[in-house]
Order: sequence, then structure tokens, then C-alpha cells
Amino acid sequence: MNRRTTRAWLIATAVLVAALLLAACAGHEWSSPRAIYRALAGDDSLRSRLLLQWRLPRVFAAALVGALLGLSGAVFQGVFRNPLAEPYLLGASGGAALGATVALLVPLGVPQAYVLPVLAFAGAWGATALVLGVSRVAGALDAAGMLLAGVAIAAMLGALRSFLMLALSDETVSLQVVMSWVLGGIQTPSWPGLGLLALLCVACLLATSRIAHGLDLLGLGTRAAQGFGLDVARFTPLAVIVGSLVVAAAVAYGGLVAFVGLAAPHIARWMVGPLHRALLPASALTGAIVVTIADAIARSALPPAEIPLGLVTAVAGGPFFIVLLARRLRS
Repeated sequence: MNRRTTRAWLIATAVLVAALLLAACAGHEWSSPRAIYRALAGDDSLRSRLLLQWRLPRVFAAALVGALLGLSGAVFQGVFRNPLAEPYLLGASGGAALGATVALLVPLGVPQAYVLPVLAFAGAWGATALVLGVSRVAGALDAAGMLLAGVAIAAMLGALRSFLMLALSDETVSLQVVMSWVLGGIQTPSWPGLGLLALLCVACLLATSRIAHGLDLLGLGTRAAQGFGLDVARFTPLAVIVGSLVVAAAVAYGGLVAFVGLAAPHIARWMVGPLHRALLPASALTGAIVVTIADAIARSALPPAEIPLGLVTAVAGGPFFIVLLARRLRS
């Protein structure tokens, strides 16, 4: 690790700490750093309890969801060798959103806090299996074939989700509640739930680290990767499954949050270079910073209302995508 890379890691880590502190202070009502300290020190006032039970878990959950989104973006951009690839292209997020919509609209007799992540994971895995199956049947089990199948299946899943929202919403479950989740919004977990999300994040980091070298070889091109001994036909679906697992975890806790998975790997690539052993954790760190700041804006911009997180990231990420597209077309 050279001096420039070390400096970039230190600066990014400091920015994340500052973003977490800012997000902990921001909200419908501003809280001072001293109030945050009192809450962490065990103060028993109502304000401290609200900070400890609601705001702080939300802030840490936003950072973890952002880390998952950045991580998944780096995986998919590596698999498809396309810097404009987004985690939502393969239908995994659409499947997760469909599962979560069912959890929100259909009374299953189980608390939503438990059933929503389970159905989101099931939906993501089901959508990924469908993409792989369609690609295999079509004889196109490569990056381009899976990308085309993913776009088509994502559109179908989005239409099915919209139909369920219109058909199943009633007075008990407001359509607005489902829409706020679909538009992106961090679910405030309990502290045990936050611990589970942290474990998922660590597991995803470990899983993606196992495919980092293969992603580096794949970036050299299919023939070169095969020349170095990589079984591209086997590795590509495996990497897609790992990336879909990461997306499912992010969608289960944060809804559909656009553009973070696109932007974070680009910022991380500028920080640490293209090698995935460093790029993957750097993308997670960058994604955590972006979503932490975006969620703070969503909670505090129009009090007492809350802007959907996905709208904040779309407003910021849309111009970023246009700039990337223009640079790619010029090159």
C-alpha cells in the first residue's frame, strides 16, 4: 500500500466518522454532540432514550446498507466489465422488493421485522435463479446474456410488484407505507437487529473477498482470464450469485436506493486503484459515507416530514451517471 492510498484510506475513514456524527445530530430536531454523548453514557431522559433507541440505530443501519450497496456495485461492475453497471440490473433488487412487498401487504401471522428480510432474500435468490435459468436455456450464460435476461426479468418483477400494490392494499395497510419503502428508506432496527445486519455485512465482505482475484482476471478479458486458469463459465454465475446476496441484504433493510452502487465503486477506484482486493472494501466504505449523508438529508430537509432516501440519491446520482456516460462515450 503506497503513501497516496494510505492517505486516501485515512481521509475516507475520517469522513465516515464525521458523517456518522453529523447524521446522529441531524433529524426532525437537531441534537448536539453533547446530547449524543449523554445518551451513550446512559442518561435516562426521554430525549436520550429516543436517541439511543431510534436515531442511533438508524444512523448505523444507513451506513451498513450503504456499505452493502457499494460492495454489490463493485462486484457487478467487475463481472460485467462495465463501469456503468448497477446492482439493480440483474433483477435481484426487483425480486427482493417483490418479496418485501408481499411481506408488507399479506398478513402472514409473523411480525414483519422477521418475515420481511426472509422474503426479500427469497425474492432476490429466486430472481437470480430465474436469470441464470433463462440465460442457460438461451445458451447465453455469459455476462451479456445475463445482463439482457436481468433487464427483462427486472421489468417483469417491477410490473408484478405494482400490480400487487394496487390489488392488495387496503385500509389496514396503506399504499403510502409500501411506496415509501419502495422509494427507499432505512428501516430502524433494534440493537439486536442492527447486530444481525452488521454480521451480514461482514459475511458479504468475506464472501466477496474470495472472488476478488477472479474479478481482476476477468477484467483482462475472457480469453486472458482463461489463459490464467480462470473457469469463466463457472466463475461468472458464481460472482452474480454473490453479488445478488449482497443486494438482497441491502434491499431488505433499505428498500430500493438508486445510484449508490454505481457511484461508490468509481470513487473507490479513484482512491485505491482497480485491484478488487482493495476496491471491494473501499467501495463499501464509500457507500457507507454516501448513504449516511443522504439519509441525514432525507430525515432533516423537510421536518417533520421525511423525504424517501431513494429520491435523495436519485437527485444526486442522476447527474453523476450522465457525467460518467458522457466520459465513456467520448473515450
